[in-house]
This record gives sequence, structure tokens and C-alpha cells, in this order.
Amino acid sequence: MHNVRSNTFKRTWFNRFIPFVVPLLILALWQWLTTSGVVAANILPRPAQVLEAFIRLLGNGELLNNISISAKRALGGFLIGGGLGFLLGVLNGISSLAEKIADSSVQMIRNIPHLSLIPLVIVWFGIGEEAKLFLVSLGVFFPVYLNTFHGIRSVDPGLIEMGKVYGLSRWSLYKDIILPGALPSILVGIRYALGIMWLTLIVAETVAADAGIGYMAMNAREFMQMDVIVLSILLYALLGKLSDTIAKWLERRWLRWNPALSRK
Repeated sequence: MHNVRSNTFKRTWFNRFIPFVVPLLILALWQWLTTSGVVAANILPRPAQVLEAFIRLLGNGELLNNISISAKRALGGFLIGGGLGFLLGVLNGISSLAEKIADSSVQMIRNIPHLSLIPLVIVWFGIGEEAKLFLVSLGVFFPVYLNTFHGIRSVDPGLIEMGKVYGLSRWSLYKDIILPGALPSILVGIRYALGIMWLTLIVAETVAADAGIGYMAMNAREFMQMDVIVLSILLYALLGKLSDTIAKWLERRWLRWNPALSRK
């Protein structure tokens, strides 16, 4: 019994440590390249310099202010675009008529790179918050829509027929069979949309912004503050990882009935 507990404990800690191996190796390589002179300081700052910039900007409040502004933009755009994508995906998924009316138009718009619309969006909205919300919303709309639509259309027809046999109302059929069956696909769309959300925000904030992480990076570029630029890139990476971790946690929580997830 003791050996079983010991092996379980070791396996648990091993699984927790494994994800940090590659980042630690990259950090060690970064430290070696910058301290040995292989990479010049004006090309890539040392990790210690980036840490000093983090402490300095955290102390004067600039860092937290920019992070909160970027997070609000990202969350606002995700809620708008993701919400609309989910609703339209559900509508087109359960209604063939709605699919015939809207899906072709959505697919045509989807094939337009949304970041190529930045010049037009600036003309429409200027460089205010509306422009960033529009771009982020547009970016996250399509993966949520496609995966919601696909998930609903992929639900086993036998389950739907069984629900009808048991006398479920239309609402109960959607709530208890169709949406739970489509949920794995919907959550995949959400994880993909979260990545696009941060990618879009990075570009939007570096092109047209007066605050946020992207603005902080572009402002640092003007003064050749490489430590702040690298810090900004790392912040985007960490925020993206945090978003993905939250999405994976939701998967485990909402899909506990799924045998594939229960083995993880």
C-alpha cells in the first residue's frame, strides 16, 4: 500500500513538473546567450534586466494599468464576438432554413483576414476602444460559430430520437441532449478563439492605441527599451497561457462525463 501511494505521489509531481521543462530550458539558453556575448544586449536583454523592468513598472503602477486595460479589451471583445458566434451557431445548427440564409455569407466573410481590415476599422472608429473591440469580436466570432455549428450537427440523431420518445419538450431536448452533446466541440472553439483574441489584440494595440500592453511595447520601441519590449511579449504569452488554462479547467469541469477527459 505504501509503495502504491509513493508511486502515485511521484507520478503526480512528475506530471506537474513536466510542463515546465521546456520553458526552463529556454530560460537557461536565453541566460547563456545573453551573458556569454553570443547575442548583444541591444538585440536581446538578459532575463535579469527584464525582471528589473517588471519590478520597476509594477512599482510605479504603469504595468498593472496597462494589463487591466488590455484584459478589459480582450474580455469585452471575446464576450461580444463569442456570444454572437455561439448564438448564430446554435440557430444555424438547429434550423436548416437559418443555415441556408446565413451560413454562406458567414463563410465568405470568414475568408477575409480580419486583421487586413485595420485601415478600414480606423476610418470607421478611429483609434478608440470601439476599433479594438470590433477587431477582437470579429476574430473570435468565427471559431466559436464554426465549432458550435459543427458540434450541434454532430450530435447523435439516435439520442435526439430517444429524447423525443421519452416525451422531452423542445427546450429540454436542446438543454439536456443537444447542447451537452455539442459542448466538446464548442469548448474547442473557445480555446481556439482565446488564442486569436490575444493575437488580434496585440496587433490592434501596436497599430492604434494610447494604452495597453501593446502600446507599452511600441512606446518602449521609440526609446529602444528592449527590456520593456521583451516584457510585453512575455506578458502576452502568460495571459494567453492563463486563458488556455481556464478553458482546460472548464473542459474538465463541464465534461466530467466524457471518458476521454476522465483519464487525464
